[in-house]
Amino acid sequence: MTQAERMKKGLLYLPLDEEILKVQLDAQELLYDYNRTRPHETEKRRELLKKMFGEIGENCYIEPPLYANWGGKNCRFGSNIYANYGLTLVDDEEISVGDYTMIGPGVVVSSAGHPVLPELREKGYQYNLPVRIGRNCWIGSGTIINPGVSIGDNTVIGAGSVVTKDIPANVVAVGAPCRVMREISERDREFYRPGRRIDWEEL
Repeated sequence: MTQAERMKKGLLYLPLDEEILKVQLDAQELLYDYNRTRPHETEKRRELLKKMFGEIGENCYIEPPLYANWGGKNCRFGSNIYANYGLTLVDDEEISVGDYTMIGPGVVVSSAGHPVLPELREKGYQYNLPVRIGRNCWIGSGTIINPGVSIGDNTVIGAGSVVTKDIPANVVAVGAPCRVMREISERDREFYRPGRRIDWEEL
């Protein structure tokens, strides 16, 4: 079995394999171009994202600089997604993000891990697990999402969180490690922030 086949099966593999690196570096060429676009080149950015990502929907905007191991090649993004500056996608395995999700600045989403055993790390072994972020989530600034994690629809992850385990839908979760604080409730229809009431007539 080749290293590329091992990678696709989720087994321990050597990421510096020549066959793997060739494809990876080709993907990063497009990422290089994306990060050097000018602010007014919005159409060029859209076209590059379509070439870079495995799948990306309409009305997605990712602020450069974007960092991605495979240039987004293993990412599946829905529509109407916004990601702020400095998003890092360690996309050695699939990273999927649902429609209408917002991602704050400096977020890291990692699908790649390394074995605990020192002898295997010395040899350069790696393994990958997919990451899923649901529909209409808000991922706060500086959040780190670890390999194999799934975040349910509509969930808010507080800034600076380290998400090491699955987080269900329709909750607010925060911390390191990230834990559920509360469910999203009817009170959230009244206040958008403590002490700040939603004026529905003006929206």
